[in-house]
This record gives sequence, C-alpha cells and structure tokens, in this order.
Amino acid sequence: MALTMDDVDRFEASRPRLEAIAYRLLGSASEAEDAVQETFLRWQGADVDRVEVPEAWLTKVLTNLCLNQLTSARARRETYVGEWLPEPLLAGDPMLGPADTAEQRESVSYAVLTLLERLSPNERAVYVLREAFDYPHREIAEILDITEAASQQLASRAKRRVADGRARTEIDEAAAQRIVEEFLTAATSGRTEQLVRMLTDDAIAIGDGGGKVPARAKAFEGAVAVARFMWGLFKPSKAKRAHAGGSPEVYTTTANGGPAVVAVVDGRIVGVMCLEVTAEGIAAFRNQVNPDKLGRATRQWADEDHGDPLFHAF
Repeated sequence: MALTMDDVDRFEASRPRLEAIAYRLLGSASEAEDAVQETFLRWQGADVDRVEVPEAWLTKVLTNLCLNQLTSARARRETYVGEWLPEPLLAGDPMLGPADTAEQRESVSYAVLTLLERLSPNERAVYVLREAFDYPHREIAEILDITEAASQQLASRAKRRVADGRARTEIDEAAAQRIVEEFLTAATSGRTEQLVRMLTDDAIAIGDGGGKVPARAKAFEGAVAVARFMWGLFKPSKAKRAHAGGSPEVYTTTANGGPAVVAVVDGRIVGVMCLEVTAEGIAAFRNQVNPDKLGRATRQWADEDHGDPLFHAF
C-alpha cells in the first residue's frame, strides 16, 4: 500500500527521535541511520491506516530492529581488531537527541555509551528508553513484549551497573575545558610529571583503530603509564606525519556532551579523543581513530567554522 504524503510526513517528524534512540542503542551513527531506514521500509509496507499510535508503532519496530542488531554486533565484536569504542558525535549533531535533563545528557556521554556495552540488549533498551526518553515502564513493556515488572527490574539492574562504572563526581563544562587545555600544554611539553598530577591514579587510555589505524590492543592503565603514552602520542615524528597524511591540526571541542580533542588533516578528522574529566582529575582518554567511525563527524566539521587550531601535532 502506497504511503500518502501525510504518512511520509508523520514518519519524518519522528525521524530525529528514532535516530537518537538508535544511536544510543547501537553506539554507531551509521548503523543507527540504517536501522531508521529499515523502520521506514516497514512503515511503508504496513497498513498505516490501522496504526492507532504511529509514534509507539515506530518505536517498537525500531527498538526490536536494534535489539537484533545488538545480538549480531556482539558476535562481530568478538573478532574486532583491538578495542571497540562508540562512534563520537560532535556538539550540535541532531542524533545526540534531547539534552534537557542530566539523565538525557549522561545517556549519550561517551563514557556511558561505553558502559552500555556491558549490558544485555534488553537492559540497554530499557535504560535508553527510560533514562533518555522518559518512557513509562508500561510502554517499555509493550515495546519489548515483557511485563511491566520485568521492565522495572531491567531498569534497576541497568542503572546499578552503569552507576558502578561512574562513581566519580563530574565538573562543569568550563572547568573541564580549561583542564583539557592544560593537559594539552603538558602533553606537548613532554613534562610527564605534570601530566601524572592531572590524572587520577587509575586513569586509562583506550584507542580504537579498527585494524585500519595503529592502536594498542589493550588499554594503558594507571597515571604513569597513561602520561607516558600521551607524551609519546604528541611527540613529533616523520612516521606519524606520513601515516596521518600530514601534520594534524589540533582543536578542543565537545563530543557527546563532554570535552574532546579533535585532530584534523586537510579538513578530514583523523581522530577524536574524548576525555572523562572529573573532580579527582582526568579519569579516561577514549581515542577514536577508526576512519569508518569518523565520517559523520568530518562532514559536520566541514560545515562549521572552528577558528585557528591550538597547534599542529607531530
């Protein structure tokens, strides 16, 4: 049955919300776009005149598509080369979705997206729908074909597991940005002792190259090890310039609601480093350098004015 323009308009009105849900569920912008497009195809093939609440119908279809994707993604990630990290989204990207409440902002933070990988598909779906989009448990139960009590239990377990990995006090954006700039100054100066003082004792550094860009298979752990790694990362070398295709311009920005460092070569983002800055110090560096996960950020970057870079790396 062919869709009318009103039917298409109803779907398009829901697209931003559907993309934001899918991104939180999958941690990948490209996979989220595919899931939303598949949802549209299901909408196109449905008898939409019999759909009483289009928003609920679309959310149910999308969520179940994402659940199937998560199940297969887990198998693929067992063979993924090195560490797997989510695809970063820069400030202003509509796929980040609502950011009116602390819960909504946290649900799309890079740190929490990484933690969501530890949850079962159903736990992740309940957490996203409840925390980020404020769906009542009654509706979540209908979407997932479970009982309301089961939805409440999944939400409680998911929140507890996420909270266990987030037992630090966050600081405001301005202070975090200042700390990031101080970090870059220390990292490029080679003063590792100053870097160590800026980090938490259990700081980590993780890189995702996807087998396409060199990245250590395991995380660096501990302030001293991370500080030495950061000094080496920013230390100039001909080999690094050759591999990156030039000397990257370095900027500070915001990604997934938190402070980030972006490296750009000829207008192409070659790396997004998301920092987890807490009141105790910098707790984590999550560096996305897999080119397959930087395309959307690069397209957005090209459409905006970022001023002069802080410096040229390498």
